[in-house]
Amino acid sequence: MADRCPHSPQRGTGWAVGWRITFGGEGWDGALPTLAEEPGGQVFVALYEVTAGDEDALDQWESADTELYRKLKVRVATLDGEATAWVYVLNDFEGGIPSARTIGILADAAEAAGAPTDYVAELRSRPCVSGW
Repeated sequence: MADRCPHSPQRGTGWAVGWRITFGGEGWDGALPTLAEEPGGQVFVALYEVTAGDEDALDQWESADTELYRKLKVRVATLDGEATAWVYVLNDFEGGIPSARTIGILADAAEAAGAPTDYVAELRSRPCVSGW
């Protein structure tokens, strides 16, 4: 996020309740990360105060303008109560195996944001294919 949205500071962390991390579609190095609704599921998230300019840049980076991903608002449980945040959800089929690079990026980001150790370990243990 620091590279993609340099004007948007992190404001906290929490859990997107009722969601799970999954993969789908076909990216240049494996299936793409996304979220899918799942009762009882939860995904650790970092919350950012995103400026309008950074939002436009992030939309382009995530190909929201081509409808590869769409933005959805989700409820996030934080230590300070409930917050609303938007996430990018893939507009493609679910399934496929992500690259080791993608898994590493997700796990490293979760770890850097302060995710619990068991959550990061579960991310790192996901099946993946050798990639870049």
